[in-house]
Amino acid sequence: MLILGIESSCDETAASVVEDGRHVRSSVVASQHEIHEAFGGVVPELASRAHAERITGVVQQAIKDAGCEFSDLEAIAVGHRPGLIGALLVGVSAAKSLSWSLGVPLVGVDHVRAHLWAGLLNTDVGIDGIFPALGLVISGGHSTIFECDSPTEIRKLGGTIDDAVGEAYDKAAAILGLGHPGGPVVDKLASDGASDDRAVDLPVSRLGRESLDFSFSGLKTALLYEVRGVPGPGGVFPKDNTELTVGRKRDLCASFQRAASRAIVLKLERALDAMGNKPKSLIIGGGVSANSRIRRDITELAQSKSLQLVLPEMRFCVDNAAMIAGLGYHTLQTIGPDDLLLRAAPGMS
Repeated sequence: MLILGIESSCDETAASVVEDGRHVRSSVVASQHEIHEAFGGVVPELASRAHAERITGVVQQAIKDAGCEFSDLEAIAVGHRPGLIGALLVGVSAAKSLSWSLGVPLVGVDHVRAHLWAGLLNTDVGIDGIFPALGLVISGGHSTIFECDSPTEIRKLGGTIDDAVGEAYDKAAAILGLGHPGGPVVDKLASDGASDDRAVDLPVSRLGRESLDFSFSGLKTALLYEVRGVPGPGGVFPKDNTELTVGRKRDLCASFQRAASRAIVLKLERALDAMGNKPKSLIIGGGVSANSRIRRDITELAQSKSLQLVLPEMRFCVDNAAMIAGLGYHTLQTIGPDDLLLRAAPGMS
């Protein structure tokens, strides 16, 4: 079964053709980094406009790369939640148009939950060997833990109460004067062999004794004070980041990354202890799952707990439409299609 997936929840315009939920025939992603870099973050109005300008070409390229025709498609899957409402509307409108014109089913897919399917793309691992599973999505907008009984039976156990981990990385990069997006550059500097991840003892958020929620705002603030000092009267900082040497930036990135990773692993450990049904696997998805320190620490956790670890290929860590088409296949099989009244929704399901 060939399904076209469409993704436009934030600043990536993406389309993909996936066969039977697994085999990725094509995956096209048009990034908007050059548009938003000057603003230090995604500007919703600019993102929506860029999606509208690019969606037709991206979909056409995905069909061409897949070596098929529009008439070969058997369903259209679209990420319809959560995300920036204007951005989502572009993708949902395109998906509805294609579904109606081709006379094929339309399937709405939760973008965050689709990240959990990303690690199973282009694999032949049996579903029975994966579920039940403990799932984690870590990205610019989300830090969420899930209990997963199947690809479509998913229950949220905990989430971020302030900054998501990817947002914290971007703010850390801004504090250090490293540009946007911040995650890759912080990881690169932190991974330098000369860096010292214990140069600064930054806080690891725990919240309540049994909490499965995340908080990264305190870590970000601690880094800010380490760089610029504690603000005085009127909120004026005693120094700026121009005094930082390259070596100091490396050490601060490594110290930040150690604390962020430890917070993630801590909550996964708590979730494993809290789950009634022992999971068979640990499924990780989202843009921050590409981070080298976090991948290493989670790998060590999975090995210590004798869990199968499901990590996406690097190209499927970031927002993409292949994961939308993949989960859309299972949604269509188990829940059924949506109608043309499918709505874009900014919040999680």
